[in-house]
Amino acid sequence: MTLEKLDLEHIPPAYQVYAALFRNVSNAEFLHAQLLSRNSDFEYAFIDASSVISRLHLLSAVYSAVNVLLDGTLRTPNVHSEIVVSMNISNNIADAYRRWGITPGKTKDLIVVKVVQPPTAPQDDASAQIPPQQAIWDHLKEHVQGTPTPLTDAEIAQATEWPKVRKYYRLNGVPLLDRLADPQEKLRQSEQLAIMGMALRGL
Repeated sequence: MTLEKLDLEHIPPAYQVYAALFRNVSNAEFLHAQLLSRNSDFEYAFIDASSVISRLHLLSAVYSAVNVLLDGTLRTPNVHSEIVVSMNISNNIADAYRRWGITPGKTKDLIVVKVVQPPTAPQDDASAQIPPQQAIWDHLKEHVQGTPTPLTDAEIAQATEWPKVRKYYRLNGVPLLDRLADPQEKLRQSEQLAIMGMALRGL
């Protein structure tokens, strides 16, 4: 199983977060249609991995969205769409969906995030017997036509399209980055600038 349970500090333990990476996805159109139809079985954050820099970059957006959920200040239909919007450095929701959301005909590498919230009603015995992680993974394996891949920095790096990332986070022409010759240091600084931009959104 390559569905990973993410441990985020300062998030109440009753909120469980899971994530997976799929490479070479061939049914982005179907998955996108489920989101548009508000199919509750597909309440996931579907994130185009080509616009993601690293695990830390992703986790920063997840953490931000869950905190918005806990504060009761969601700007989008649910915490999963909020994760996608939290990747952006502006409050333009349409831009966030277009840049980080799943796009038919374009998305090939897909990060899927699922936030499991505390149940609001008693669960029946059958539902309680299936661990959330296994149930989520079974559903994803059935409906995502792609190659499950460990969600590591190395795998994310293979999907990242830097011209898009530099454009979306306004990193072109940044003197600090232009002066750096070490690729790893340049990546680290780009990651920090992107996360700072996300954190300062709307201020």
